[in-house]
Amino acid sequence: MLDVKMPEAWRVLRIQSELVDGIERLVALSGAVTVFGGARFTEDSPEYQQGVKLGELLAAEGVPVITGGGPGLMEACNRGAFDQPGTSIGLNIELPFEQAANPYQDISLNFRYFFVRKFMFVKHAVGFVGLPGGYGTLDELFEALTLVQTQKVRRFPIVLVGKRYWAGLYNWLVDTVLERNCIDASDLDLFHIVDTVEETADLIMKYMRTRD
Repeated sequence: MLDVKMPEAWRVLRIQSELVDGIERLVALSGAVTVFGGARFTEDSPEYQQGVKLGELLAAEGVPVITGGGPGLMEACNRGAFDQPGTSIGLNIELPFEQAANPYQDISLNFRYFFVRKFMFVKHAVGFVGLPGGYGTLDELFEALTLVQTQKVRRFPIVLVGKRYWAGLYNWLVDTVLERNCIDASDLDLFHIVDTVEETADLIMKYMRTRD
């Protein structure tokens, strides 16, 4: 049955079932890192290889790695984490294109509703990583920044990988958003921009060793 024809009460129950299933499946997780990145990067791209290395570095330390579960850089991170001590998790979403679950997931969940999936991205995270990506990656990045900025979640590392890729966004935040007083200067300190996944993993592991 299409959602547009589904009675509202039944839609609420479906949303509730996605929440309950996600919470139960991930209840044992502690200190995960959520990684965002574009679905369109191919296996032979340097960004894909970075994603594989990042997943490997984190999961080798026993850190669970959460991605959107799809192709591209999501697949890369899951692939690197797969068969490592840390769990490789994919939170998949039903879409008309691009999204198909990659095969490198120890735990694979499927969602119909974006906001339920976003809740699960945040619930167990002690770090967020943004690899290059498009609208979805930007949406998830600014969701994380907003939650930390408004103190709805505890402050944790938010790391963007690829100085060249993210430079335009950073310059726009400084030259336009900050200049128009839409954010404070301190809000620019809520995230780090680095060039390597080794730097990324190091920032996150330092935080994990010092948190309560």
